[in-house]
Amino acid sequence: MKRDRLPPLEWIRAFEAAARLGSFTAAAEDVGLTQAAVSQRIGQLEKHLGTPLFDRRARAISLTVEGEAWLPHVRLALEGLRDSTEAVFGTGHRHLTLSASQTIIDLWLLPRLGHLQTLTKAELSIQSMVVGTHDAPQDDVIRIRYGTGDWPHPYRARLYAEQIAPVAAPSLVARPEHWTTLPRIACAGQRPGWHAWAAAFGIPTTPLPDLRFDTHLSALGAAKAGLGVFLASLPLCAEALSTGALVRLDPGSLSHHQSYWLLASPQAVSRDQWQAITTAIIDI
Repeated sequence: MKRDRLPPLEWIRAFEAAARLGSFTAAAEDVGLTQAAVSQRIGQLEKHLGTPLFDRRARAISLTVEGEAWLPHVRLALEGLRDSTEAVFGTGHRHLTLSASQTIIDLWLLPRLGHLQTLTKAELSIQSMVVGTHDAPQDDVIRIRYGTGDWPHPYRARLYAEQIAPVAAPSLVARPEHWTTLPRIACAGQRPGWHAWAAAFGIPTTPLPDLRFDTHLSALGAAKAGLGVFLASLPLCAEALSTGALVRLDPGSLSHHQSYWLLASPQAVSRDQWQAITTAIIDI
């Protein structure tokens, strides 16, 4: 390799995509080329550098020691080129796609969409995620997922700190009996349930919930309708509490190590747009 001549950018992009995705076929789709074209560019890059970057097997590829050593520098250089292009020329994604559960769309995103549009200056598409799917590939979609935040995305931010507490409609609370004896509502998912609340605060484990839902949104709707007491995510029902549609029944709350996370990759959003998105929808 001539030390004063850099390899073409298209070769480097093919290398980065293949290293990130672990496949020449997936890299081809990512950069908009054929698999043969990606393989050819990487072969040319290896010849230019004078060393193999990938170990090729029948159905898989893996980075060589030299490939692993060079990859962080490639990513840093590409990120710097992308960031400087955005800063100088004001480039960004004109269309942004967000994927989230219907609960988050209705209770968190909708009240913030106007601010989000203003800050990102982009056309927004909102996709409802099918309940139970928690995959979060690094593609051209901005995703909101519930978990501990251990996704590998370059852009990652927690929406809010999770706090759980019992809530109910004012009409139900008006009944003479103590709230712990009122009907209970349960919701499937990863948040602490009634057994966790009983253990933490010393209330009876009965009555058992006679209404069970698979989404937080539906369970909150049932609570607003006066059908029972629900252990709700306080950030998600903040508006209902402020308007009086729901009443908080205990000053205590359960913290939870999981929450909703905003996830994205550079393919989905520019750095400036990511900062705008976090400003609009993250609860600091």
